[in-house]
Amino acid sequence: MSEEFDVLVLGGGSAGYAAALRSVQHGYSVALVEKSKLGGTCLHTGCIPTKAYLHAAEIADEARSSQKYGVDVDFNGVDMAKIKEYKDGIVAGKFKGLTGLLKMRKVQVIEGEGKLVSKNEVEVGGTTYKAKNIVLATGSTSKTFGLPLSEKIITSTQALELEHTPKSAIVLGGGVIGSEFASAWRSYGVEVTIIEGLPHLVPNEDPSIIKVMERSFKKRGIKFNVGTFFKDVEETSDGVKVTLEDGKTFEAEICLVAVGRGPVTEGLGLEDQGITLDRGFVMTDKRLHTGVGNIYAVGDIVPGLQLAHRGYQHGIFVAEEIAGNNPIPVEDINIPKVTYSEPEIMSIGYTQPMAEEKFGKDGIDVIEYNLAGNGKSSILGTAGIIKMISVKDGPIVGVHGIGTRIGEQIGEAQLIVNWEAYPEDVATLVHAHPTQNEALGEAAMALFGHPLHG
Repeated sequence: MSEEFDVLVLGGGSAGYAAALRSVQHGYSVALVEKSKLGGTCLHTGCIPTKAYLHAAEIADEARSSQKYGVDVDFNGVDMAKIKEYKDGIVAGKFKGLTGLLKMRKVQVIEGEGKLVSKNEVEVGGTTYKAKNIVLATGSTSKTFGLPLSEKIITSTQALELEHTPKSAIVLGGGVIGSEFASAWRSYGVEVTIIEGLPHLVPNEDPSIIKVMERSFKKRGIKFNVGTFFKDVEETSDGVKVTLEDGKTFEAEICLVAVGRGPVTEGLGLEDQGITLDRGFVMTDKRLHTGVGNIYAVGDIVPGLQLAHRGYQHGIFVAEEIAGNNPIPVEDINIPKVTYSEPEIMSIGYTQPMAEEKFGKDGIDVIEYNLAGNGKSSILGTAGIIKMISVKDGPIVGVHGIGTRIGEQIGEAQLIVNWEAYPEDVATLVHAHPTQNEALGEAAMALFGHPLHG
């Protein structure tokens, strides 16, 4: 048996379903192959459920400190089973909505594991489907570095299914995933220790942001050991024991392996059709074409940032490319990023070291605006900074921030960078008072040389 489509998408996560929906809007016949649940990692084991947990963590923190604000609340701890139930309800609602949307848009969803069997054919469960264009969007999975997973040694997927609060936890990896879980668990009352092999937590962020982050985590009682990689993780009668390469050991009830995510490309027949893989990632040109037939790759299987909104943009880009609309390529440097820990981190564009390397130390201007001068930040009880970097006599090329709820400011930050605004452009905009959004205006005014409150 054989069916033929204009576009066939292999994978129903953020990148895949975005490509499918946009292709339908161009009038194409579209099939989407998914072996598990529509929505992929982001909806079921990533973005959505983790942020639900972090919102519960925020409520726990506010309950603890309520008397500071004149509100008399007794905090009696957290009920992980109920938090999980709340999380599951959010996910189920979004899954139902996505399933209905694809059905309404007449995307043919094919359940099963697909395999590329020619340059224009995918086989699913013994049936071959032909397509004029194929989009590879098979996503990513948690790396484990060969560690045996169990009830005590877990990844983020298992962590989201816990119905109890561990007394203590070791988090392997101080990047985005590790920092978010460490933050949430600390809010739940867990004793947390992060092990990060690189010299700092959230190592991809600007040095000024890292400094505030590490200081804030220390203040919250989150312990961390940086600069030495782990050597081994073993179960003990009481929990787990982690040994570092320098011989130092740490013990806790559970260990979360949060050392990054790897691409899901094995066994899909990609190399058999001439597609180039590197460490499992699909190699593409700037237009996300694999160099084979009309086959494209999008999302986490393409080297670079592994973010749902990057995946959405990839999917839309490829749909526009297939339609012949010559879309603008998606560059990772100008993709907005948020770490939803407490405090939150937002960033887009060049960090200071990156900008110095590209434009020269004397070719940039840098300003840091302290949130201590921002009224809304004081009301929220948060410390932090907004950092802006511009080319001398040129546009703003980097915006970074850290503080409670600061991630909500990433919208204007990405417009500033992507529209290549100059400091004076942003300085003359009106920012509502009192909001944290004002901090962006203040930073731009300072960068322009005319600070108001700084």
